[in-house]
Amino acid sequence: MPLNQSLWALGDSARPLKVGKLESEKALEDLIVSNPAVLNSSWMVVGRQVRTDFNGLIDVLALQPDGSPVVIELKRDRTPRDVTAQLLDYASWIENVSPEKVSLIYNEFKAGANLQEDFEARFGGEWDDESLSANHQLVLVASELDSASERIVMYLAEKGLNINVLFFQVFDDGDRQYLSRSWLVDPAETQANVSSPKEKGVWNGEFYANYGVSDTSRWEDGVRYGFVTASGGSWYTQTLQMLDVGDRVWVQVPKTGYVGVGIVRSEAQSVNDFLVSQDGHEVPIHMAETVGDYLASGVDEDCSWFVGIDWLHTVPISKAVREVGFFGNQNSVAKPKSEKWEHTVARLRQLWEI
Repeated sequence: MPLNQSLWALGDSARPLKVGKLESEKALEDLIVSNPAVLNSSWMVVGRQVRTDFNGLIDVLALQPDGSPVVIELKRDRTPRDVTAQLLDYASWIENVSPEKVSLIYNEFKAGANLQEDFEARFGGEWDDESLSANHQLVLVASELDSASERIVMYLAEKGLNINVLFFQVFDDGDRQYLSRSWLVDPAETQANVSSPKEKGVWNGEFYANYGVSDTSRWEDGVRYGFVTASGGSWYTQTLQMLDVGDRVWVQVPKTGYVGVGIVRSEAQSVNDFLVSQDGHEVPIHMAETVGDYLASGVDEDCSWFVGIDWLHTVPISKAVREVGFFGNQNSVAKPKSEKWEHTVARLRQLWEI
């Protein structure tokens, strides 16, 4: 379906802005490289005009916080068959690319830089080499999309390929320009597909959640008030919206182990709206007696988000369960489809008598 966007300046009266355009597609590429937040504030650009082993040129290559790659391609004036075939060709290459190759790409993009060091400084965690082949995403950037391209993209997405389209539109307002954007598929749905292409399976209907522990996020609070939480930007928080009331979720503290399982009580809310029960009264989480520091924020995208949980079983961090072969992922919420997930749930059911 054609996507038409409009922008209005508000004042004494509403004034529609005129649709404009950038000088060139290179200008859009320059914008993405210099400010990746135009696409996603949690992505780190590691390459530009990256030549594949099949002699293709990827417009922009980025990494997500879990180390998985994102191939970003501008549509330009190619036919639906050409552009989707090109993206699939890139996917076949990126699935088998080596960490050493990505490091070389980054060195060419940013002379003298060290990818491992910069990745850890950017995201605060170690770069997991295995993520390169597990969860890559394909993003097509376009001002418009014809019906044939949309059908192809939606078909590939429904078949489990992590592919999405970002529509952009430029508006002129005197000597200023504004850029709007919208996604074809909810980014949380695209990010939710965490299965490795080499480890396919059927989702068992139960969710995985990561509970990061820090000064602003403490497991003791989650147990006391019944919630899971995430913060740090949209990449971390948007997958919380996958959880619906009644869903079962198994919770792991990263690098520590599994600490609880429960049933979703309330859907995702920001720190500004999430209420907890304290002394028989409903109070905002940032005003409750907590170990962590959950500050209210004026910008929902940057603040902590919460999902209410009725716990079936919890253990303190000191008794977290961590075994060889357990499933792990850096997404805040995931719908795993691997044998590891089946094994993890079965083992936890046994240990916790669920």
